[in-house]
Amino acid sequence: MAPTLKDGDVVLIRRAKRAKAGDVVLVRWPARPHQLSIKRVEQPGYFVVGDNPFASTDSRELGMAEVLGVMIYKLR
Repeated sequence: MAPTLKDGDVVLIRRAKRAKAGDVVLVRWPARPHQLSIKRVEQPGYFVVGDNPFASTDSRELGMAEVLGVMIYKLR
């Protein structure tokens, strides 16, 4: 899958705790509380993955994420 976001993209995030599979979300990791990431929800329970499975640090390594918001708009 090609990455959804590229360097320089600007996104608008709506603060929300509910997300469905396929949504792009802003997350925080309990294991890394000072790191914010943008990932895609893969399944309920906030298991999130990167669009590049071979080069992403995501729930496969860090466990479930805390969802802070859902992306609602992207500007290139």
